[in-house]
Amino acid sequence: QEILEKYHDLFTVQWEGVIGNMCAPSQAEWEQLLTNCSAFLFYGMERFMSHVLLNWLVAMNIPKCRLVILLDLVRSQQSYQRIANSDLQKSCLHIALERPTETAMLLSLTGVGSIAAPQWYTDLEENAERLETLFENLLSFGRTTGQTIHVLQK
Repeated sequence: QEILEKYHDLFTVQWEGVIGNMCAPSQAEWEQLLTNCSAFLFYGMERFMSHVLLNWLVAMNIPKCRLVILLDLVRSQQSYQRIANSDLQKSCLHIALERPTETAMLLSLTGVGSIAAPQWYTDLEENAERLETLFENLLSFGRTTGQTIHVLQK
């Protein structure tokens, strides 16, 4: 919340989304957000693909979305329990398609131009630092996505 407030004035008027942990977005909300954006940011727990239906995503066509930034792969005891229960109902192949590389490939096949995502699990503090760095470089300094990712890699 602090980071959003800090960069609020640099946001365009057209930023929209779902914030908070009161309720999870429905599949229709995910679809609306992804199909009507030029950039999409997911900042949440566990794997991004565990939040959306795989069959639904692969059927989408979202070429207007030029950039997807996934700040996922954060784990807590509660999120781990949720994902473990959810994974019991999925095949091994389905779970494999939720890994970072496969997620990037699936998003690319739907028309997304660029995908930035972590490759391994992290904690909330590290992801908050990544979000701060992203916003600072993209919004404050006006750096390109590539330049910003290069800063994150350091």
